[in-house]
Amino acid sequence: MFNDLLPLVQNVNAYLSDYILVFMLIGVGLFYTIRTRFVQIRCFGEGVQKVFGNFSVNGKAQEGQMSSFQALATAIAAQVGTGNIVGACGAILTGGPGAIFWMWVIAFFGMATIYAEAVLAQTTRVINQDGSVHGGPVFYIRRAFPGRLGRVLAAFFAVAITLALGFMGCMVQSNSIGETSSMALGVPAWSVGLVIAVLAGFVFLGGIKRIAAITEKLVPLMALVYIAGCLTMLAMNFSHIPETFQLIFYYAFNPEAILGGSWGAALKTAISQGAKRGLFSNEAGMGSTPHAHALAQVKHPHEQGVTAMIGVFVDTFIVLTLTALVVISALYTDGGILASGAAEGISKTNMAQLAFATVFGQSIAGMFIAVSLLFFAFSTILSWNLFAKINVTYLFGAKAAKVFAFIAIIFVFMGSCLSNDLVWELADMFNNLMVIPNALALFALSSLVVKNIKD
Repeated sequence: MFNDLLPLVQNVNAYLSDYILVFMLIGVGLFYTIRTRFVQIRCFGEGVQKVFGNFSVNGKAQEGQMSSFQALATAIAAQVGTGNIVGACGAILTGGPGAIFWMWVIAFFGMATIYAEAVLAQTTRVINQDGSVHGGPVFYIRRAFPGRLGRVLAAFFAVAITLALGFMGCMVQSNSIGETSSMALGVPAWSVGLVIAVLAGFVFLGGIKRIAAITEKLVPLMALVYIAGCLTMLAMNFSHIPETFQLIFYYAFNPEAILGGSWGAALKTAISQGAKRGLFSNEAGMGSTPHAHALAQVKHPHEQGVTAMIGVFVDTFIVLTLTALVVISALYTDGGILASGAAEGISKTNMAQLAFATVFGQSIAGMFIAVSLLFFAFSTILSWNLFAKINVTYLFGAKAAKVFAFIAIIFVFMGSCLSNDLVWELADMFNNLMVIPNALALFALSSLVVKNIKD
C-alpha cells in the first residue's frame, strides 16, 4: 500500500512545489517587501535588539500566554528541525548546491512575510476572560474573508495543519531521529521512536506553559552546540570556503551542469527544491509560527513582527547555511566524493554525517549528527504539536485536545517505523496545502499590516 501511495503523493507535490508554491511564496514575500518598504532591512536592527536586548531563558508570562522571547523560541523550535540538516541535504542532493541560493531568496522575502504573519496573529487574536489566548491563521483568515468563504478556508487550513504538523510532520522528525540514531548507535529505530514518543507525551500533556519553559532553554543550547560544531568543521576546511560559495552561485544559474538534462528543467528543479525545502525549514508563509507569535505579551503587534523576522534569519541564514557550507565544502569541492557526480549509498539522511566524517571520523560524526537531530527534531515536535492542537481546539473544542495529544503520540512512534521517503512526501504535501489559504489571507489583509507598521 505504501509503495502505491508514494508515486501518487510525489506527483501531487511536484505540481504544488513547481508551480503553486514557488509563485505564492515568492509572490507574497515580494508583495510585502514592497508594501512595507523592505521591513526586513529597515527594522532588522530593531528585531535584533528586541530578541537579544533583554535575553532571558526564564521568561515570565501570564497563564495561557508567553513572553516575546518564549514565543520566538517556540517558533524557532518549529523552524530549526530536520529541515536544517536532512532537508538542506535533500535540497542539495536533488537540486544541486545552487538550491541553497534559492533558499536564501525565499528566506529574504520570507522575512517580510513572517513579519506580516506575526502582526496579523497579534492583531486578530482573541483573549478570553480567564486570560488564555487563541490566535493564528484561522482567525485572520476569517477576518480577511467574512462569511462562508472565510469559514471554509479557515477549516481547510485547520485540517491541513493538523495533518501536516500534528501527524505527518512529527513523523518526519521522529523518522530522522530514529534513522540517524540507528546509524550512529546501532540501536533499532523503533526503540528510539518509543523513547521520543514517551518524552513528547509528557510535554504535550503539560500545555503551553511546559512547552514554553522547555523551548526557551532548549533552543539556545541546541543552536550553540550545532553552530560550534559547524564552525569547527569549516575552520578545518577553510581553504575550500571560496570554492563552496562559487559552487552555490554557479549552480544556482547553471544547474544542468551538475543535474544533467536541459537548462530549463534543471533550473526548475533547483528553484523548486529551494522553495520546498526553504518552506519546510523557515516556515515563512506556511502559517505555522503565527500560532506562537499570537501568544506573545507585547505592547504593539509590530514588536512581535520584527522579533519573528529574526527567527527566519537564524533558521536559514545561520543554521541552514552552516549545514550547506559544511556539506558542500566537504563533498562537492575538489576531491569531494560528489565533486564528479552522484555516488552510491548517499542519501539526504546520511549526507551530513558523511560530510562531518571527512574531518572528525565516522564515529564522532555519527554521534554529533544524531545528538543534533535529537535536539532539533524533538523541539520541533513540541512546537508543531502545540500549533496543531490550537487548530484542533478551533475545529472540535477544548475537549478534543487531549484526544489529539494521545493520537499524536502514536504518530510520533509510527514515524520511526515507516519509509523515510513516504513520510517526507506526505509532510510536504500538507505543508504545501497550508500555504494556499494562508497566502490568500496575507494578500487580502496587507492594509492592516501596513497600518500597524505606520502606528
